[in-house]
Amino acid sequence: MIISRRAIIGSGLVIAGASLADSLAAATRLLETSFQTIGPFYPVQRPLDQDADLSQLASSASPARGERIEVTGRVLGPDGRPVPNATLDIWQANAAGRYAHPGDSNPAPLDPGFQGSAVIRADAEGRYRFRTVKPGKYPGRTPHIHFDVTGGPQRLMTQMYFPGEEGNAADVLLSRIPEPYRGVMIAGQVAGAATPAYAWDIVLAVA
Repeated sequence: MIISRRAIIGSGLVIAGASLADSLAAATRLLETSFQTIGPFYPVQRPLDQDADLSQLASSASPARGERIEVTGRVLGPDGRPVPNATLDIWQANAAGRYAHPGDSNPAPLDPGFQGSAVIRADAEGRYRFRTVKPGKYPGRTPHIHFDVTGGPQRLMTQMYFPGEEGNAADVLLSRIPEPYRGVMIAGQVAGAATPAYAWDIVLAVA
């Protein structure tokens, strides 16, 4: 078979174009969210109320104490594509830094109006949203929220941190993560929100 010069040049352009596209895709890959330990206070007994508003427990006449906040974000793959319908298991300390867990010896008080945990689902575009109160700090830890995220075959246990916290630099877990991965563990504050709001995208290691 005779291959023309034009066909050879055209083939070369296709290969070069594919290589360029691959290089651009690699350069724009998102940093994957780092794994972090599930911790000692994963909920062993949850309230019946497991909706996306942790700041108000249905069985309590009083709302949770502390600063009310909203957390929004997306569950994504490294290529920036959304992971649809991901499940997010969320738990945290109350505003005083106490978990509703029998193993937490923190003398800070429990909060009967605080839900403490929730299992929610992202939408078809990978978006999630929940309300809560800003968690308090306790010895060795800066304020944080735990996430156990499952999207398709991928699962990630991790923690979200808050911007501007003095304890971030010395936190026993956050400080172990090298940059630039450490930076992506800290949520961004949403400007102009009526209620203090934070945005945090979770990037799963989806092949």
